Amino acid sequence: MTISSSLNAGVAGLNANATRLATISDNIANSGTYGYKRASANFESMVISQARGAGVYSAGGVRASTSRLIDERGALVGTSNALDLAVSGRGMLPVTSSVGLSDGISNSSMMMTTTGSFRPDANGTLRTDSGLVLLGWPADADGSIPVLPRDTVSALQPVTINANQQAGDPTTAMKLGVNLPATSTMASASGDMLPVSVEYFGNLGTSETLDISFTPTIPGSGSSNEWSMVIKDSAQAGATIGEYTLTFDDTRGAGGTLLAVTAVSGGAYNSADGTLALTVAGGPLTMTLGKLGDPNGLTQLSDSFAPTSITKNGSPVGNLTAVEVDENGYINATYNTGFTRRLYQIPLVDVPNLNGLIALNNQTYQISPDSGSFFLWNAGEGPTGAVVGYAREGSTTDVAAELTALIQTQRAYSSNAKVIQTVDEMLQETTNIKR
Repeated sequence: MTISSSLNAGVAGLNANATRLATISDNIANSGTYGYKRASANFESMVISQARGAGVYSAGGVRASTSRLIDERGALVGTSNALDLAVSGRGMLPVTSSVGLSDGISNSSMMMTTTGSFRPDANGTLRTDSGLVLLGWPADADGSIPVLPRDTVSALQPVTINANQQAGDPTTAMKLGVNLPATSTMASASGDMLPVSVEYFGNLGTSETLDISFTPTIPGSGSSNEWSMVIKDSAQAGATIGEYTLTFDDTRGAGGTLLAVTAVSGGAYNSADGTLALTVAGGPLTMTLGKLGDPNGLTQLSDSFAPTSITKNGSPVGNLTAVEVDENGYINATYNTGFTRRLYQIPLVDVPNLNGLIALNNQTYQISPDSGSFFLWNAGEGPTGAVVGYAREGSTTDVAAELTALIQTQRAYSSNAKVIQTVDEMLQETTNIKR
């Protein structure tokens, strides 16, 4: 009966608008929740087929379906915590619940979030106040990330930062910029040896020394422009690790620059980049003398002996002072000696259908058959964006739009209630016919 279908349609309208009101209430309540993705209610009509031209119509009513718009992105809000993380663009941070973490991490236990405020707990594990633990790939001792599978979480580990850790950075490269006096290679010179001592750092953070001596070759007449360079390593009880003959150019165009470097003992001289391949107690060390004809390397000018530019990498043992995350998702530790070490890489999780993910508490999401399989990307590669530290992602709720929708929903709910009231009055009139 059409009047009964009108009553059913009115009730369906009340239910549908009540569902929309619930999504609006949720959205407004979470307008200040970091990482919140707004919910949306969509109405779909229901049609009860009738014979064409029968002159009778039955109302099918309406059906409401809800979805969460996970692919929408909120504005980034700056903070003062280096481990407040957000994703600028597509992709999500891999996390897991601290409850049951001892049972290991599996594909089913991994969750995703677009933002989080992480801080170390008593064990140094980075987690949020709600118990979400950040996952990442640990770096090797040299700071490199090994090749790992991208379609499984088997290699992911909880990110743990030891606040009391110490680290040293051994010296592997050194640049030697020294000016030798041209007058010392003349026939009338005394031939005195000129020493230079350069500190370097061993594999265990110890301070060692390379003792370098320059001895001029004294000719019978004129100027030889030749020096003997001997390099000794204090870590090997002063043993000689290299001896070289340096010859300098005395022409007008390239006067004072290296003309030739001849190895007497020790590593060879590479003329392509102007380096010596030395071997100290801790392993190989590259010393840059300068290319042949390069005025920025070793020089022989005038009558003064001066170390003009001696630089090296490495540092002594230092204490951890800060931990930050760069845009590529690398967690870097900085020590009070200025040394920086890579500790972890945070991959970004992506799926074909973000809106197909299962929404869980605390703005987290999980894989479902509708979302498709996940893949772990390096931040900034493929479809993913960058990881941003000192930032949180704001809620995607537009309060003004939600209040507008609230007014519309209220009017629609009242109208459906009016339909029910009208049908009730019509049914009352029908029952009054027999009176």
